[in-house]
Amino acid sequence: MIQIKDSALAAAAEKGMDEFLQVFIDAYLEAIDGKLTTENMSKLNGLQHTLLAWHFFSTEMREGGFVQLIQNGYGSYIFANPFAKAIKQFGAVELGKLIYKAKEIYDPNKAVLERETTDEEFTAMYVDFEVFDDLEELYFDMEEQQTAMIAAYVDDHIADFAEIIS
Repeated sequence: MIQIKDSALAAAAEKGMDEFLQVFIDAYLEAIDGKLTTENMSKLNGLQHTLLAWHFFSTEMREGGFVQLIQNGYGSYIFANPFAKAIKQFGAVELGKLIYKAKEIYDPNKAVLERETTDEEFTAMYVDFEVFDDLEELYFDMEEQQTAMIAAYVDDHIADFAEIIS
């Protein structure tokens, strides 16, 4: 089980929900040496994977939306796993619904969205997949509320996410 110091968690919690969640994310990233691979996936349990997937999802969404998320290799981690269902169980129901809607776009276009691209082709994908725009706007409208729900779930089920040590 991933271990987190109680003092680090308490200090982060005082700063806010984003910092609180980041303590877990940082511990997970450290456990997998900063990169998720088939060899190190077993170091995290299902709930930890859900929180890590949320981290990758939210980070990529803020930086470049669905196109960037998929082009950076997270498409399968988000859409081919039970991330949407799991995040709904965390209480982030609206986020889960949004992921399912995005999956409806991703699945039939997976080959095109995941292919190797030049910078020019990558930029053109934002025009080719404007269908993601409305979903991205919805995400930004709900992000803070859904993050609060995720943080509350983690706080209420903390032993499932890490062993808290002195």
